[in-house]
Amino acid sequence: MEPVFPFPVLLPRGSGGLTHALHLQLRAAILDGRLPPHAALPATRKVAEALGVARNTVVTVYDLLVAEGYLVARKGTRPQVVEFARRRSKSARVGTDDSRFAPAWRAPFLQPSSVRALPERNFRLGIPDHRHFPHDVWRRLTAQTLRKSAREPFAYAPSQGIPALREAIAQHIAFARAVACSADDVVVTSGAQQAFDLIARLLVTPGQTKVAVEEPGYPPLRAAFAAAGARLLPLPVDDEGLCVERLPEDVRIISVTPSHQSPTGAAMSLRRRAALLDFARRHRAVIVEDDYDGEFRFGGRPLDALQTLDGDALVFYVGTFSKSMFPSLRKGFVVAPAWAHGGLVTVKHCVDSHCDSLTQSALAAFIRDGHLARHVRHMRPIYAERRAALLDGLQRVLGRWLQPIPSEAGLHLAARFRDPARAARLMPTILRHAAGAESTADYAMTRGIEPAVTFGYGVIDAGDITAALQSIRRALERGREP
Repeated sequence: MEPVFPFPVLLPRGSGGLTHALHLQLRAAILDGRLPPHAALPATRKVAEALGVARNTVVTVYDLLVAEGYLVARKGTRPQVVEFARRRSKSARVGTDDSRFAPAWRAPFLQPSSVRALPERNFRLGIPDHRHFPHDVWRRLTAQTLRKSAREPFAYAPSQGIPALREAIAQHIAFARAVACSADDVVVTSGAQQAFDLIARLLVTPGQTKVAVEEPGYPPLRAAFAAAGARLLPLPVDDEGLCVERLPEDVRIISVTPSHQSPTGAAMSLRRRAALLDFARRHRAVIVEDDYDGEFRFGGRPLDALQTLDGDALVFYVGTFSKSMFPSLRKGFVVAPAWAHGGLVTVKHCVDSHCDSLTQSALAAFIRDGHLARHVRHMRPIYAERRAALLDGLQRVLGRWLQPIPSEAGLHLAARFRDPARAARLMPTILRHAAGAESTADYAMTRGIEPAVTFGYGVIDAGDITAALQSIRRALERGREP
């Protein structure tokens, strides 16, 4: 017989104490959430048959729970569990004492942010458009991979990634970003976030290693190094990228997003790139190059990656397929200097023996057969149209209040306030009428930076962009902002 409750009910033998025992167990299940609010209890006859007790016993227990306020009974329906203030989860009863955590994990900024409820078309950053992805191709390649794997014995994949994918990645970034590497230089990771984590574990001595990070900058990168015990040094960025002249001489790791700075969107100038590589060479520092949004460029010839310009094996080049394909793929990679490759693979093996082989095989075929390159070519004019609509709207519709930050790549644009003194008053109105947009201050470690507004255009159409910016203008004008 099917169980009547989603948990075992243990009753004493014989007739004594049956009512008391059943009452205690059902009340405990309500209190700890095993019987959730609004759940309808099974019919008394069904419970009696399942437990082997008299129906009157079950009726008495239900009546007690109703009288105590745990159940509500309505005519013609089964009793339902009520929602009341005394309900607590097991974790709440235990308390929130985190003194047993390692100190790094008590930092509030390491905790994941809550997921925002947004409309389907919005200005959220970092999300590509699912409507134009070749889902049929991906399904076919995934099915082929599954059929092939069914004919092979089970095995563990290499920690650094399967050879086919590493070879495909090496060829792809050589063509798309002029990154000179071979398959032996590539380590496959579960997204860029794991790449940062592996590099931090390999290079950081807790409490000692100083790591320069962009301010404002990409929070997941900072989190990986902070969790490893690094001493983070936030350095300002401007329209040329990281202010290299502000680097202290004792910094040992420098993390940058030179192609499309996160979140301002600025590209690091060639002058700054050369200065950064020179600094790293002179001070025996290493550079973590996050090629954020490097696939989508809308200006002239893209600036060479730092890894391309590096002649001294100083750069760890990090890439991901979250923007060019889709975030849930969770595949990224590191092109590591030769001296660090073995150590990086060792760290990968210790923390995550290997990424899943099935997705790696399908991704290798997707890249090898030219589908990734075709998809990027297909998406570039679509994103370019949205980018143009956003730029036009920022200049023509909101030009009284905002000034776009120069940017030639990526899936988002940022705009500064023409009068920074009004930013605090204007920002809430703008964000209220531009779902998904964010303040660059949310990406900063310190207070006092000049805020800007970031608008993603990965999942919003050009017409929706124009309409939203006009809505912002009307709201600002109603507020009588000059």
